[in-house]
Amino acid sequence: MLYTAEHHALMASIRRFVASEIDPFVDEWEANEIFPAHELFKKMGQLGFLGISKPEAYGGMGLDFSYALAAAEAIGHAKAQGVGMGIGVQSNMATPALAAFGSDALRREFLAPAIAGDMVCSIGVSEQGAGSDVSSLKTSARRDGDDYVINGSKMWITNGTQADWICLLANTSDGPAHKNKSLIIVPLKHNGQRAKGVEVQKIKKFGMWSSDTAQIFFDDVRVPVRHRIGEEGMGFIYQMKQFQEERLDGAARRLACMSLIQDTADYLRQRIAFGRPLLDNQYIQYKLAELKTELEALRSLIYRATEAYIQGEDVIELASMAKLKAGRLGREIADWCMQFQGGMGYTWENSASRAYRDYRLGSIGGGADEVMMMVIARKMGLMDFGA
Repeated sequence: MLYTAEHHALMASIRRFVASEIDPFVDEWEANEIFPAHELFKKMGQLGFLGISKPEAYGGMGLDFSYALAAAEAIGHAKAQGVGMGIGVQSNMATPALAAFGSDALRREFLAPAIAGDMVCSIGVSEQGAGSDVSSLKTSARRDGDDYVINGSKMWITNGTQADWICLLANTSDGPAHKNKSLIIVPLKHNGQRAKGVEVQKIKKFGMWSSDTAQIFFDDVRVPVRHRIGEEGMGFIYQMKQFQEERLDGAARRLACMSLIQDTADYLRQRIAFGRPLLDNQYIQYKLAELKTELEALRSLIYRATEAYIQGEDVIELASMAKLKAGRLGREIADWCMQFQGGMGYTWENSASRAYRDYRLGSIGGGADEVMMMVIARKMGLMDFGA
């Protein structure tokens, strides 16, 4: 996959937006442990940045996913990764299944406002006892007439304290674990107030400080059956498809690690030790060259997976590989850049130490490294699906 002039123009526009509307405020947002999602998303919505690969009928640009990937790559250059994660949830994690399988009425009620930036959304899959193991989740949606009655809780919900609605994966029957789940759009607010039966508790995290993360509890929360995305019992399948875009989005944002490598090189060029710049040290030169090589290999994997995805291929294996590699490489790059910058790298405000905190999530969130390896091993025929 090669980026065209149109891809590069989009990326340049987003980089300008990041420079003017995100980077000047990230220190404040990090300190507050939240960024103003409604305000920021409205600005992005007005520019079309939240619906790049979504249908034009609902306010999107109607472009293929390569443009959404290019946007994610550009957003990854923000000085705080929590903001990019929140944007990624809005554009490529909570909305793909709704765009692909939701009814026209449901898309007009929830997708269109999300694309416009009028609503903030979140994705609800993980639970306290069911993180990477999606099949074991316990949250239920019991049918009662024309409503679902939802009970349970969801954990690690990005945008959780600000979200207007959540794309919720819940058990809608007692059937087999892979056939008893449905995706349901659940409003979290009503007339600006917390919806009845919904409780939100903010979670303090190691990194991604500018992103608000919450545990959300549901106590007899009623939503119309028409809020279900697609067919009942197909939620697990829809979510697996949705994960492909989520994992590629997250991996693409890690390609911006090159900026951290370059910033570190610039610092080491000025840092004098034992009478010469630290960058003159051959070991440092070779390690930075090696890290760039690994990053370019990751880029090729991401682009290959994206091209196959656009062609309609199942890219679960490639997307899982990309996520696995991106999570580990992001950690490695941040660690080495922090090490090479020495005491300055260990200070709280330093870009390498922030990256160290933020990038660590890449090997945990959205499916841990071990789960990615399990998916890959299954695709290789090395284990049974039930193993």
